[in-house]
Amino acid sequence: MDLEKVEKLIGLMKQYELGELRVSDKDWEFSARRGDRPQAQQPFMIASPISVPAASGIIQAVAEPAIPVASNLKEVTAPIVGTFYRQPAPDQPVFKEVGDHVNPEDVICIVEAMKVMNEIKAGVSGKIKKILLENASPVEYGQVLFLVEAG
Repeated sequence: MDLEKVEKLIGLMKQYELGELRVSDKDWEFSARRGDRPQAQQPFMIASPISVPAASGIIQAVAEPAIPVASNLKEVTAPIVGTFYRQPAPDQPVFKEVGDHVNPEDVICIVEAMKVMNEIKAGVSGKIKKILLENASPVEYGQVLFLVEAG
């Protein structure tokens, strides 16, 4: 077992915030999973394998299938990469809860990017059916934040 290679792979898991990682080479195989939460709470997709310059294997991120969305549910997605916050400040109430009605111009969360707080608006009228992230979670561009029942 090459401990240096294992440490690099674990470092990549942390860097790319992967929940699971599998690597195989000619005569060597590595598989790891981290975190207490089930994969379905943090869906992600990587379009192509990530290659490790120091290793001769191929790394693949294992993603859970996308969450099926009913036709009347609209997805509110992150327009930028950053940190998701449900409230304007730690000592203030959350913007919206599951079951709350929203209008397109209602601020429903903040995504912090490079110390700038970006207000995210609903963009749709309806009732919030599901909040897909925990407060202070990292978020990727295009990641679904909320499911809103249009109407």
